[in-house]
Amino acid sequence: MHVPDGFINAPVSVATGAVAAAAVAVSLRGARRELAGAAQGSGTGAERTAPLAGLVAAFIFAVQMLNFPVAAGTSGHLLGGALAAILVGPYTGVLCVSVVLLMQGVLFADGGLTALGVNITDMAIVTTVVAYALFRGLVKVLPRRRRSITVASFVAALVSVPAAAVAFTALYALGGTADVPIGKVFAAMVGVHVLIGIGEAAITALTVGAVIAVRPDLVHGARGLTAPLELRTSPLAVPDGVPAAVPAVATAPADEPATVPAAVSAAAPRRSVRRVWLAGLAAALVCAGGLSYYASASPDGLEKVAHDQGIDAQAKDHAAKDSPLADYSVKDITDPRLAGGLAGVIGVGATLAAGTGVFVVLRRRRSAGAGEAAAPAAGRPTPEQV
Repeated sequence: MHVPDGFINAPVSVATGAVAAAAVAVSLRGARRELAGAAQGSGTGAERTAPLAGLVAAFIFAVQMLNFPVAAGTSGHLLGGALAAILVGPYTGVLCVSVVLLMQGVLFADGGLTALGVNITDMAIVTTVVAYALFRGLVKVLPRRRRSITVASFVAALVSVPAAAVAFTALYALGGTADVPIGKVFAAMVGVHVLIGIGEAAITALTVGAVIAVRPDLVHGARGLTAPLELRTSPLAVPDGVPAAVPAVATAPADEPATVPAAVSAAAPRRSVRRVWLAGLAAALVCAGGLSYYASASPDGLEKVAHDQGIDAQAKDHAAKDSPLADYSVKDITDPRLAGGLAGVIGVGATLAAGTGVFVVLRRRRSAGAGEAAAPAAGRPTPEQV
């Protein structure tokens, strides 16, 4: 659904650019809290949450290269807003997808540069907000189980894609450059993107389910939904006058991740995220460097609708059309498998580096701010000292 230059006129493009800039600014502040909460909730070091968020951006970039067929002559690909919001939080999710869109536009000539605000508004903001709002609503009414997180992820991702199609239609109604009946654009966009949403939902649910199965503490959307441990007296308790009985821990149901009490978790050692990070990176590299060669060559939903409705006649050449990585292929390499695979690997690396860099800076600023706030308090005399 990457909108190229020329589809939306200049005034609406500027307005959506302002909306996107404001949303990114708000997300930068919100992401600091989410990253700090992720470090505290997962028992990992704060310095390790930024690479995990960067990995989510790189994974979304990789999976977006896997266009899948949805109808005759039409394909679709992951948008990623729902997946990012559920894994790392809505604010961090907006930033993840925005980083992906920026890398795609600058390096691969995918999505217009003047339309970057349109694409961030549509693919990063709308999908994340709609998906996460629906996800949170569902988990409140569904049973408190792991599978409920997966089910809610599926539904949220499914709805987020046609929601983005509706948003594009609204933007096109305001600033479309082709004289096309808006009713036809709406029907075509929503119709094909409902089908694409099914693929988005499957990918999102499978990914979230896989992470929950290994490390549920790393899933932002699963926080606060776990059953606390309970203490009960052991059936082997000794009579009164003898040292107190050893408490036994009542485990949570097998389908629910258990929450460790604060007193216990505070003393628990930090859990390494290295295996999860390496597994995620390997999956991203396999998708972008290998499986992308077998992706559908059919136009995606927006491209198909634009062609059928005559909108594509207004498209302008991309400013980065001569980029060495344009169209996800390394220039001057004649083997298409090697050219595409290498471009995908470079894209994963660039997105991982850019995303991690952004989140590392946010974590450091959050830590520095917390330290400055704590320093004056530490210097104040206590009532006892006075």
